[in-house]
Amino acid sequence: MKKQVTNIWVGTDQLEGSADYVKATDNEIGSPVMDAAEDSRLESSRRDFLKYLGFGMTAATIASCDIPVRKAIPYVSKPDTIVPGVASYYASTFVQGGDYVPVLVKTREGRPIKIEGNSMSPITKGGTSARAQASVLGVYDTSRFDGPYRIDGGKVKAGEKAGWDAIDAEISGKMSSGARVRIVSHTIMSPSLLAAIGEFKSRYSNTELVQYDPVSSAALLDANERTFGMRAVPSYHFDKADVIVSIGADFLGTWISPVQFARQYAMGRKVDNGKMSRHIQVESSMSMTGSNADNRILVKPSEQGQAIAALHAAIVGGGSGSLSGEAGAKIKAVAAELKKAGSHGLVVSGSNNLAEQLLINAINQKLGAYGTTITTDRWSMQRKGSDQALGQLAADLEKGSVDALIVLDGANPAFDNPWAAKFTESIAKAKLSISMSGVPNETALLCQYVTPTHHYLESWGDVEAVQGELSLIQPAITPIFASVGRAGTREQGESLLVWGKSSAYQADAEQPYFEYVKSVWQATAFAAQSDFVTFQAFFDNALQAGVLTIPVTAAAAVEGETPAPAGGSTGQVSKPGAGQEVNFYETINIGNGVYAGNPWLQEVPDPVLRTVWGNYLSIPVKWEGGNSYTAYNDLNNEEYKGKADMVNLTIGETTQAITAVRQFGQKEETFGLALGYGRTVTGVSGRAIGHNVGINVYPWLPVDSLGYVQYYADGATVSGKVDVEEEFASVQYHHTMGLTTKNEEGKMAYYNNRTGEITYEAPTEEQKAYIEPYNVDEKTVMELGEGMQGGLTDRSIIYQGGFGELGELKEHIAHQREHAKHLNDQTLYPYEEYAENIYSQGHWWAMHVDLQACIGCAACEVACVAENNVPIVGKYEVWRHHEMKWLRIDRYYYGDVENPKAVYQPMMCQHCDNAPCENVCPVNASQHSNEGLNQMIYNRCIGTRYCANNCPYKVRRFNWLDFTTGDLFSSNEPEVQDEELPFGADNLTRMVLNPDVTVRSRGVIEKCSFCTQRLQAGKLTAKIEKRQLRDSDVRTACQTACPTGAITFGDRNNKHGDIAGKLGNPLNYLALEEVNTQSAVFYQARVHNSLEELEA
Repeated sequence: MKKQVTNIWVGTDQLEGSADYVKATDNEIGSPVMDAAEDSRLESSRRDFLKYLGFGMTAATIASCDIPVRKAIPYVSKPDTIVPGVASYYASTFVQGGDYVPVLVKTREGRPIKIEGNSMSPITKGGTSARAQASVLGVYDTSRFDGPYRIDGGKVKAGEKAGWDAIDAEISGKMSSGARVRIVSHTIMSPSLLAAIGEFKSRYSNTELVQYDPVSSAALLDANERTFGMRAVPSYHFDKADVIVSIGADFLGTWISPVQFARQYAMGRKVDNGKMSRHIQVESSMSMTGSNADNRILVKPSEQGQAIAALHAAIVGGGSGSLSGEAGAKIKAVAAELKKAGSHGLVVSGSNNLAEQLLINAINQKLGAYGTTITTDRWSMQRKGSDQALGQLAADLEKGSVDALIVLDGANPAFDNPWAAKFTESIAKAKLSISMSGVPNETALLCQYVTPTHHYLESWGDVEAVQGELSLIQPAITPIFASVGRAGTREQGESLLVWGKSSAYQADAEQPYFEYVKSVWQATAFAAQSDFVTFQAFFDNALQAGVLTIPVTAAAAVEGETPAPAGGSTGQVSKPGAGQEVNFYETINIGNGVYAGNPWLQEVPDPVLRTVWGNYLSIPVKWEGGNSYTAYNDLNNEEYKGKADMVNLTIGETTQAITAVRQFGQKEETFGLALGYGRTVTGVSGRAIGHNVGINVYPWLPVDSLGYVQYYADGATVSGKVDVEEEFASVQYHHTMGLTTKNEEGKMAYYNNRTGEITYEAPTEEQKAYIEPYNVDEKTVMELGEGMQGGLTDRSIIYQGGFGELGELKEHIAHQREHAKHLNDQTLYPYEEYAENIYSQGHWWAMHVDLQACIGCAACEVACVAENNVPIVGKYEVWRHHEMKWLRIDRYYYGDVENPKAVYQPMMCQHCDNAPCENVCPVNASQHSNEGLNQMIYNRCIGTRYCANNCPYKVRRFNWLDFTTGDLFSSNEPEVQDEELPFGADNLTRMVLNPDVTVRSRGVIEKCSFCTQRLQAGKLTAKIEKRQLRDSDVRTACQTACPTGAITFGDRNNKHGDIAGKLGNPLNYLALEEVNTQSAVFYQARVHNSLEELEA
């Protein structure tokens, strides 16, 4: 197997480096995609052009005759709590789809517009996720139900919007006290909602609550119940682990509590401490967590159980394990590392096999991890689902033994589980069926009634994600649909109290459910604490902080060892499957499908595949040596042209056509496919965001003999190419920065490790030991020559090295930066003298990005969209290279081509002091401030795009169309996804816009501004308080969103600020420093702590 040690690449086309690819990437403004788009949808004749020109002149003439009338409504009755132009913040909690993040909700004039992390939370410590950031858009979702409805035949009955009193009377009339009622939901973490369900049960005693998780952890819960007597998840402490072994658990992306785990993980990976944890991932498809690992061991999904058994045998004993070959030898090396780490070792698994999870418990007990890296004094309540209970409910419905079915908000049993077909066919057999979903979904339209709950930003509620760690949900806006002429939504807990005729429900209160939540807290949380004398003082304090810690009863100590499962009631570890296998996984964007209707998340690229708006089959790549590779069935996608091959995927009796993507790090004979796509109902009309995007893979999920859902399938077959997706939306090759592997003649550049020379002749077999492919644009090297300023090579885009060779890495970076400085000194612009004169007084803003801490989670990307009104463009425009993201996250590979390491690099405007974009603008729309900011004057920009062409970082975005729907011509407004009204045109959707940021129009360039509106707000605060501006006064949106603290922003002139201590780090560098842009964004190199025995 040929290794690429010095080479860094982004995709297969770049490695192959064909002449077409080189030509396409050299053409920075145009692309084959643009040509194809012009040939297809934009083709027009000369006659059509003259007609449009004539119409345009006529329309312009008519439009100029009258001044448009725009009415202004005075703010006469201004609420006392609102100051126009000043933001208010409310502490709340984001809980949806298994996610939990305590947040601060930023509102402007009563409108929630931005989510920030709550730094007072002991769990997340101020971190957020892409989903939490995007959740603010959900409150303005135009497809939401605006009141209770009767449903008939899968459709909202015309004129059947009903008032709450009428609906409540009908529902109560259809339920007798002995009715067999089943309430189905995802995991419930709310003590108040659970109490309300208890009140409902007191009236309808034959009620059962069925909780499930679409991506199940039921086997983990049941294993813990057998081991510790507690059906819950223990508290993991990744920051205390010296060796982390994850077997199929994407704990940084989607597993249990990723925001919490990401913060802990980053703390243990800081090289400045002189100590760094080692992370080993065992998996078949490269997950986001796997892409951050030091080592990956590739096994088939069905072999993960054998890997666990082999690890158990090596550490605990009692068997040799059956995993053989290279993977078996590597597992033994992993066991030796864990034994060295002892109590500072940690093993986690995403398996949903009971026997395998029992083995994991036994391994951690033998290591002594309990009490160090795993604690059981405060159990996590973030997973409670039971696969068996959901399967039984489906069977009961099929038999007609359920009288009433109540589906709580978020749950969608007709879609997100392998029994979905049974639910679809059998819900109608229940005498009464109710969905409390706030938005249309597959289950809601099968029920008789929809009684929609509030969005969480309109709600009162509470959360106990971890025992004793409470957080409140409080409304940041009055329920939007509670207006004249609309029945409005109602909190689902309140509906249960009404139907259960609970004595605890205060119907006459202004906010009945709020009073109920308070009563629950008074009886539980207040009674458990001793810091406050009065309940009101206690509750006010909790409401202000948003989070609260109360004492809990100490759990029993973990003693003894867990015996190895012997089959029977515990089942057996999974056996190697037959033939090819497909691994089903959850993505960081739309998750299990509950976020499919959120366009902000649909347009977040998969961190590994780099695809948007759909799920794609990842296929393995095999390196053939030299400069060639093969993909499964020779699927030769032209991803840089926006084309990809489609294949037929067959599992069992079902065949689906799907687009295939070549993926590094995919185990041979396996494939990867994301869950959550293929939603058929996301709006009442069917034409809503997320409708029919991708394919639904839930029907393919098998169930084992004990009733646990498995997230892989064997016996799969994948055909050769059956079609081509002409509009393949992948950002993999968008906005590249001059990285190529071959010249136009097709010659590969090679690097001689002994002499340091670059050669263009393929090495012999003996020479391959020290001559390796080198990722350099040969044309640049040959024609410009080494030492010529402006040569775009990969030498200062990404720096990476091993923890054991940290000194060498620092020396290498210092040498490269000194070389770049020598090049940059050969200039007519005396930069240092200029900077000293301009920036010596006042502020000099800069940013530091720690690539060691960046995990590629995209929280910063979505936060930037929300903060800066960045438009969403849809799949077609992404295919045309028209995505508008100000901040992108580039993913690079290095190392072994078949099993590479990865590094993520957030790339935004670098705010160069010697900015190439500024001196080419003919109207001075792009200019530099005396604080080091590269600024855009939107109303001066005429759209020449010279600045975008001259930017070496490719971070400027051009508004090709009217993405914000301010244009009078509808043809200028693109559809994001076949919606009836262009996204953003509806006044409800536009309520999410940040009034502090200009909404750009068609024909204008835009880019990252370092959140200049926040800079001005911070200066104003300091001025009012009559003090100097502090770094803590100004934090960019991407900085506050990051769960790992990878981004730091501040004033370089403040020697005591947060950023000052980071800029002196010898691992720092500037991207493309040799181009002499004098960037204001500093990157810290990526360091890995690989185990040598696993590198072969």
